[in-house]
Amino acid sequence: MSIDLYSPIVGVVMTGFTAPTYGDVLDIAPDINGKQFAMTSLGGTQAGVVAHSLSAPFTLTYVRPKLNKVLGKPNPVTGLLPNVPKNQHVFILRKAVIPLVGQPYSIMLGRLTLDVPAGADIADAPNVKAGISCLFGWLYAKGSGIGDTVISGVV
Repeated sequence: MSIDLYSPIVGVVMTGFTAPTYGDVLDIAPDINGKQFAMTSLGGTQAGVVAHSLSAPFTLTYVRPKLNKVLGKPNPVTGLLPNVPKNQHVFILRKAVIPLVGQPYSIMLGRLTLDVPAGADIADAPNVKAGISCLFGWLYAKGSGIGDTVISGVV
């Protein structure tokens, strides 16, 4: 299955937001190995939030590995792999925010990187999927708390 978004994206409930949704359109990613979406419309109650524009970007980008790494040969004496390369998948959020009233937008940048051991896609796909499911489920379940922590600094 390809990386894709379905419009609208149902956002995680945040303090002060009610049923946040984000209408997305396919955009051109800055990286040739990427796929990007721009959040061009907003739904629910999100007072003060702005949708994507040239001056105030609001994008989600996925970048796949430039070259998928594969496993080398095991050591002929020990039978162990000398190293296990990782295939890096990167998810990037760009959101314009105002650093001080009356100032121009500045870009808030969020990155999530998954370093998947080469070969695990074949040898252990269920556990790769379980790890990703758990990670995104945790982020989804804790979204409001993460949002509050980023604002308050209290963990």
